[in-house]
Amino acid sequence: MTQIAVLTPAPSDRSYIGRWPEVLERLKATLQETGAAVTATPWTDHVEDASGLAGYDLILPVIVWGYHRDHARWLKACASWTKAGLPVANPAEVLRWNSDKSYLARLAQKGVPIPPTLWTDGVTQEQVDAAFAETGAPVLIVKPTVSAGAFRTLRLSPGEALTEAPEGAAMIQPYLKSIETEGETSLLFFGGRLSHAVNKRPVPGDFRIQMQFGGLYTAVTPDAEALALAEQVLAAIDEPLLYARIDMARDDAGRWVLMEAELIEPDFYLDYDPANGAGFARAVAQQGVRADDLTGV
Repeated sequence: MTQIAVLTPAPSDRSYIGRWPEVLERLKATLQETGAAVTATPWTDHVEDASGLAGYDLILPVIVWGYHRDHARWLKACASWTKAGLPVANPAEVLRWNSDKSYLARLAQKGVPIPPTLWTDGVTQEQVDAAFAETGAPVLIVKPTVSAGAFRTLRLSPGEALTEAPEGAAMIQPYLKSIETEGETSLLFFGGRLSHAVNKRPVPGDFRIQMQFGGLYTAVTPDAEALALAEQVLAAIDEPLLYARIDMARDDAGRWVLMEAELIEPDFYLDYDPANGAGFARAVAQQGVRADDLTGV
């Protein structure tokens, strides 16, 4: 029987206590259909000493919610898992670089379209004012490069004071009006194959599309341009991926641009998957076969 560990939030982090157990049970039900045994364990229990994960055939970091608030330990954990050669999927090296949104700049250098972005080691009022002048945008978004779930994300209008600014490295982007009119679309890939897609819209008056802010979700069929962008993003990533959620929106010219490539702990939106998680289960089973080949089992 395949032994799978699902990494979960730190026990001290109560932010998601009302939701992550539900997501875990949904994942367990999907994975157990493949005959796997699933064990949940906090990622914070395996930061410096990875031996507690050594007996698992596969380690899924898919519910490590809150890692962005303990980023230094997260990086240390990724290094420990890499050094130990653990069967983490996605690979621990991916978990490291994908935890800082500066990866978007590297993807842009490979031709992936992203919104115009100003990168800074510490955002200031002067930088915000300059971004308004340079872009001509009526609204800007300011957020830390290490974040999740709209953490410390600000929407600013010209002349509005920068208060409660993100600490440390940050990014400044023009606000895409399409977020309100068309929403953000997420394409879910398992084992490199498209599984399903979900459109996410904010409630009127808000810009945050996450469920905790009342986001409205709908299953959709992505158009050819959206699928092409998602495939372009995946092709620009060198490491093998068990799962990926590619989030995109339309810019003011109407073209799709990458908002984020979620490769650590994305919500898979399995309740909106017509196949009810079968694609994810199949990809996990195939991952197990590849791991057996590598170990000679």
